[in-house]
Amino acid sequence: MSVPADEITPDILLRAYAMGIFPMSDGRDDPEIHWVDPRLRGVIPLEGFHISRSLAKRIRSGRFRVTVDEDFDAVVEACAARGETWISRRIQALYLDLHRLGFAHSIEVREGTALVGGVYGVTLGAAFFGESMFSHVTDASKVALAHAVHRLRAGGFRLFDTQFLTPHLASLGAVEITRADYHRRLSDALAQRAVFAPEGYSPSPSEVASASGAISGTEPPGRMQPSTQTS
Repeated sequence: MSVPADEITPDILLRAYAMGIFPMSDGRDDPEIHWVDPRLRGVIPLEGFHISRSLAKRIRSGRFRVTVDEDFDAVVEACAARGETWISRRIQALYLDLHRLGFAHSIEVREGTALVGGVYGVTLGAAFFGESMFSHVTDASKVALAHAVHRLRAGGFRLFDTQFLTPHLASLGAVEITRADYHRRLSDALAQRAVFAPEGYSPSPSEVASASGAISGTEPPGRMQPSTQTS
């Protein structure tokens, strides 16, 4: 189903997420928003996120500085900066509205002062709807995702929705579930309370790297696929 983008408000968007549907457009200047409810849904089990030995080493190295909600607009802009994007200018504006209202958050990864990776998503109850991520240097988006998963665990989240399953996400532990199963999990998560920025939360890089245990292997580049992947 498609609707004129200018008819969608932040409240309508939140109600859509609560119903298990999410928005997409056909390009930056698409005047319409399409509502999507996939037959199969991608999720990351919060206790099943995989960190390879090489990624764990990169997280511990101190090469990257990770922040939260410091530059939400820049993260969304970077996620949209690819040849083909579902993030229209209207969708981007709606996410900025949700961020100002406290329903959308970003994880930023910096190398020096440069923003080199990040991920953003929407929160409702104990559900986190991961929207998109980007990477300008090797592993930057994976570092952002590892920090996001650690934060979601600490804050009491029950569901990490990735919407679609890509090879990139599957290598990190994401799985595909049926629409019916997803709606059951969503209903449970919406009935719970979670906090994206829990008081006193300040893990060390080593804690984030060790949270799910390192596994061997590498992750192939893979809706949450980095806009630029150099690995």
